[in-house]
Amino acid sequence: MIINLKNQTEEKMKNCTKNFVSSINNLRTDRASPDLLKNLYVEYYGKKTILSNISNIVVEDSRTLRINTFDHKVNKQVEKSIINSNLGLNPISVGNIIRVPIPQLTEDRRNKLIKILHVKSEKSKVCVRIVRRESNDLVKNLLKNKDISKNEEKKLQNEIQLLTNFYIKEINNLTKEKEKQLNSF
Repeated sequence: MIINLKNQTEEKMKNCTKNFVSSINNLRTDRASPDLLKNLYVEYYGKKTILSNISNIVVEDSRTLRINTFDHKVNKQVEKSIINSNLGLNPISVGNIIRVPIPQLTEDRRNKLIKILHVKSEKSKVCVRIVRRESNDLVKNLLKNKDISKNEEKKLQNEIQLLTNFYIKEINNLTKEKEKQLNSF
């Protein structure tokens, strides 16, 4: 039961970190990457659908992405979604292909992206802390029900805190790395 609680706590904290990594991959640097549009939603016959489910997104060159939709009737919706995505991108339709040129980052846009990065970072840290609080509450309930001793409670809370420290440090490192990427262009 104790090992199961620790494993569940670690898994939830790991998921907070994975979600953070996924969300910051959408913050663009100066090079074209399909990850930039991977989680973009498009209105597809009345339902919101992830762009990567209805198209192929490939790097045409270092500054251009090419989108080949499986159903060319949705090209207008794809363009609209890209424009409304707040990524600062302007798609260009050429026949059945949508090209997305990646413009140079301006200093103003770079600063906005860094602010967005820090907000996402803080939300991820809050996620980790919420997991910690939930786990500590479970530990307190185990003590209250006399399933564990006071010493085991302290030991478990210390281990949960160590996990919390590890994942918050991981999020901080990922934030610094992405900020360095954004500032290097």
